[in-house]
Amino acid sequence: MGATAIHTEGLTKRYGGVAALDHLDLDVSQGEVVGFLGPNGAGKTTTIRLLLGLILPSEGRGEIFGLDCQRQPVETHRRLAFVAGEANLWPSLTGAETLHLLGRVQGQVDEAYRDELVARFELDPTKKIRAYSKGNRQKVILIGALMARPDLLVLDEPTSGLDPLMEQAFRHSIREARDLGQTVFLSSHIMSEVEALCDRVGILRAGKLVEMGTLTEMRHLSAVSVEATLDGAVPDLSGVPGVSAVQVDGRVLRCHVRDSIEPLLKVLATAGVTKLLSREPSLEELFLALYGGYGQGGETQS
Repeated sequence: MGATAIHTEGLTKRYGGVAALDHLDLDVSQGEVVGFLGPNGAGKTTTIRLLLGLILPSEGRGEIFGLDCQRQPVETHRRLAFVAGEANLWPSLTGAETLHLLGRVQGQVDEAYRDELVARFELDPTKKIRAYSKGNRQKVILIGALMARPDLLVLDEPTSGLDPLMEQAFRHSIREARDLGQTVFLSSHIMSEVEALCDRVGILRAGKLVEMGTLTEMRHLSAVSVEATLDGAVPDLSGVPGVSAVQVDGRVLRCHVRDSIEPLLKVLATAGVTKLLSREPSLEELFLALYGGYGQGGETQS
């Protein structure tokens, strides 16, 4: 990785006695795609507002490409584009007029790429903003950010309201940005989106960064799922280290395994294995493991 795109030291925001963000130390390298996860109220949007210079920190500091987010907001905003989950646009303007205005604000536009994005996202730019659905308004601000080809894309729930086909168009566009060396900081509720796009993932809990790493590095948070079909009866697994959640259905065994799978394989080999399937945990499973099943049986907040 190259230079540092985002750097924070002890970045903190308190509202009264409540710490919305608690001493965040974060580094995002130039060219990285980093996902930012956490339940509602964990501090994701607070972090983004601090990085954008929209609110003042209680303690600590943040930098964008070495520029102080609070003291040099104009300079930092020249290097980035921001997409929020709610598109607040001018209702009387058309999509084309809005993109023109956003381009003037941003200061630079790749016009050929803008036209390519309009086609990719299937946006009718002749309609007025007031006539657009939520998804189409979201397309406008996405195109407005992407067409500037900024050094840093800061995205807070950017695909809110998009259908699955347009979600794929978004993913394609983010991969293009990464291939061009742009940095992407993505806060999203859509775990599959983060899993598909991000080089590293950070997880916030109650304002604190509790995990940061690649998906491979975070596998220790949850167990591998194993399903085995045996020739004979399923052996006793009670003494096998790392094995939990054992379910037996005739000669089919299902269980979870933490750490090494080798002790389980040695025991199963004595019973004769005819079929063996194993699966690494998804990002959603990792997230739920970290929160101890948080959100199960009720609303899942992420």
